[in-house]
Amino acid sequence: QVQLVESGGGLVQAGGSLRLSCAASGSIFSIAAMAWYRQAAGKQRELVGYISSGGSTNSADSVKARFTISRGNAKNTVYLQMNSLKPEDTAVYYCAADQYGRSWNEYLSYRMDYWGKGTLVTVSS
Repeated sequence: QVQLVESGGGLVQAGGSLRLSCAASGSIFSIAAMAWYRQAAGKQRELVGYISSGGSTNSADSVKARFTISRGNAKNTVYLQMNSLKPEDTAVYYCAADQYGRSWNEYLSYRMDYWGKGTLVTVSS
């Protein structure tokens, strides 16, 4: 079992920055990749990006130029650095873990094994 806890959400003005953290505990040796998703009110959850255990990353085109996914030295913490935030980035941001090293397309279909409870990011205009 893997437990994921997100933190760092809050209220920020448009153009500002936030860094979200996701701390993993439990059987972290089994994690092949960790991803960030977000879900705005009334919309489907969408994939923001992921980082593999080997350090490879990929992000959605909508955030690629503004968001960066990284991990801590202990590799049990993943970060989402969000810059130049826009009101449309307002959402609950979720961390998720994949045990099998799935593909981007599978991540788009929410094929993850563990999910955090999310942290709310609100961007005011």
